[in-house]
Amino acid sequence: MNLQELIAFAIAGKVDELNLISMEGGIYLLEARMHGVAYPLNDPLGKTLTLRSVEHARDMLHAFPVLSFNLVHTSVHDEMCGLGGGINESLKVPLAWRSAL
Repeated sequence: MNLQELIAFAIAGKVDELNLISMEGGIYLLEARMHGVAYPLNDPLGKTLTLRSVEHARDMLHAFPVLSFNLVHTSVHDEMCGLGGGINESLKVPLAWRSAL
């Protein structure tokens, strides 16, 4: 899904939530969830769009209607506790739609 499609779905009220997924190395990916299915956001060339920060995502989404917006940290135990790959849980934290600044 590209940004224009995401805007159209959001305006139509079809997006359940947006998840900003924190990856290793300070990279963030944005996905839209609709009817329980995740749709990653792609750039104009069809590649997965990477973002630099929560603020970068907020700037990109400034014209959108307010949606449920979450920061998702994958492999929480691996990142926080150094545990191996057997545990597959993620930490989902709600984010304010607008910056506090």
